[in-house]
Amino acid sequence: MAQARSCPSRDLLISAVGAELNGTLTLPEFASAVVIFVHGSGSSRFSPRNRYVAEVLHRAGLATLLFDLLTPEEEVRDQRSGALRFDIELLSKRMVATVDWVRQQPDLHGLLLGLFGASTGAAAALNTAAARPELIRSVVSRGGRPDLAQSALAQVQAPTLLLVGGDDTVVIELNRQAAQSLSARHELVIVPGASHLFEEPGKLETVAGLARDWLLKELR
Repeated sequence: MAQARSCPSRDLLISAVGAELNGTLTLPEFASAVVIFVHGSGSSRFSPRNRYVAEVLHRAGLATLLFDLLTPEEEVRDQRSGALRFDIELLSKRMVATVDWVRQQPDLHGLLLGLFGASTGAAAALNTAAARPELIRSVVSRGGRPDLAQSALAQVQAPTLLLVGGDDTVVIELNRQAAQSLSARHELVIVPGASHLFEEPGKLETVAGLARDWLLKELR
């Protein structure tokens, strides 16, 4: 894949299941694929961890779309109750609608599609891959909860990379159990010495490199 000469970004609104969702699209000049980020519970398109991973992908020539699964009004409600961030059915429907929206955009229509999901967002990503097998070419989960998409895992056709911190013992086991249900080619990589958020020195860089290499291999 050719290296990007420039990485212009623009803010946009995505129409998804009766809601207008805020997003940021970064489109390198020679991108042949776009990776849609699905953030985790209580996070947003401004997640510093996801934005760092996105920057690594930009340098490799991949376009990215970071967007909010909730409207600003819903985010205010969710901060009080915490209920919407775990509404996997709602998040998955909006994720599918976002994939359909991306496919309809003239400047994105010909690009291959990958998904990068974190925490509960990984479940929405996998549900989307199962619902749109003809569109989604690759999935990466960072500290994800693929078990929350259990009923859809057997229908996922996209090659899937599961990244989990070595100190995140509960999530490791949930990922191992979910991996047994995946019929698609997949790999579970445990990053030694990393916690759930990969906050330890060098661990997020490791995750970003693993995700980049996986996506570059699959999105071609």
